Amino acid sequence: MASPPSAEARQVARAAAQWLALLESGAASEQDRAGLQCWRDSCASHEQAWQKAQVLRQRLAELPSALALASLDRPQPGRRAVLKCALGAAALVPTAWLLGRQLPLDVWRADLHTATGERKLLQLADGSSLQLNTASAVDVNMQSRSLTLIEGEIALKVPGTSPLTIQTRHGQVVVAQSELCIRQTLQGCQVSVLSGLVALQPLRGAALDLRAGQRANLLAASVGTAEPFDVFELGWRDGVLIAQDQMLGDFLRELSKHRPGMLRWEPELESLRVTGSFRLDDTGRILELLAASLPLEVHSRTRFWVTLLARKNIG
Repeated sequence: MASPPSAEARQVARAAAQWLALLESGAASEQDRAGLQCWRDSCASHEQAWQKAQVLRQRLAELPSALALASLDRPQPGRRAVLKCALGAAALVPTAWLLGRQLPLDVWRADLHTATGERKLLQLADGSSLQLNTASAVDVNMQSRSLTLIEGEIALKVPGTSPLTIQTRHGQVVVAQSELCIRQTLQGCQVSVLSGLVALQPLRGAALDLRAGQRANLLAASVGTAEPFDVFELGWRDGVLIAQDQMLGDFLRELSKHRPGMLRWEPELESLRVTGSFRLDDTGRILELLAASLPLEVHSRTRFWVTLLARKNIG
């Protein structure tokens, strides 16, 4: 079995797909095209991802137009069926195909998902509240009272006593009359409990109960040690990114999850400290605020290609 792609490879695939979608939209400016060239030239893996996109675009151009039209003309009973039909002919959807090389196919077939920078809040049939963070995907099956976290991060509040099970890559989380957040990565799931009692059951190993105010990492073979956490770290639920004397590098890595395209910074900026509460609805404004309070400058080749540079002292 092939090993799963690294976080960096997944980010490169996302960026290549976004560049391809921008060009295919017909709205790309000369500045956008220059930004794409800079992105391609900056790293060999970027160029490789772009060449894959070009091969796919060529294959798309060679398909008979009737084949593409057929999938559009045929009525489908629901959104999930439409997605499955489109994914069955993946060559018809270049961006989805490219991302599918790096992301699980289930992300594209999920009942619920969010794009980069998007958040979604909804109520389930039993009255539970479910919120998806940026770039997340979930399948919902209320008949079996289960959710499957496919990608990303969710916040869940279950008011009733009937248990609800969240399936993850690394094990199960069982919730009743509780509120929690789960962030899934390739390495494990970080589970934070805001209220109630939550049971964590790894794929292999002993279960652990988490109480309000505790956090632990759910791994495939075990559950990490329970420890306290700061609720402000979960500010994304309110559309806010909160930093309290945080290293700028860590802050920017979190911010980049909410921005399409590429955000880079010079290594010397990594250890600067940042404190504040920032609205995620305008990530460009966040960068402006950082430049106003820290010794750095924001250089934007395009809206999808931003680099932070250390401010040089003059005189």
